[in-house]
Amino acid sequence: MTSQHSRSPFSALGRLTVLVEDPDDALAFYRDVLGLRVLYDRTVDGYRYLHLGVPGQEGTGLWLMPATGEEERRLVGRQTGGQPLLVLYTDDLGAVAARLREHGVRMWDLREGADGGSLHFADLYGNVVVAARTHG
Repeated sequence: MTSQHSRSPFSALGRLTVLVEDPDDALAFYRDVLGLRVLYDRTVDGYRYLHLGVPGQEGTGLWLMPATGEEERRLVGRQTGGQPLLVLYTDDLGAVAARLREHGVRMWDLREGADGGSLHFADLYGNVVVAARTHG
């Protein structure tokens, strides 16, 4: 029997907000370098709603939100205090590394093993992103 405290009223994870300096620059990085897909891009009353995600997972993604005000601008690239902002799963870390290298992206800590592997890299603002291979 499931206790009342273990049941969630939520049905899915939606968007992770990423503070950015410039939505167009962020779009170019996340779409053109990482290969994420534009899920939604509309401007309503002067405010741009720009959501990106992994093909096949349209319900989950990133909301690239322009920083407004001095406090938010200070957080761009540091909103997780140096910890990873997100993890992207892949079947081919070598292909990810090659693509990042081709675009001059700073990367480090490539680890591969029989049961998985990972590679850390920085987005255009310095946020840490992890590419992870979870199985052989």
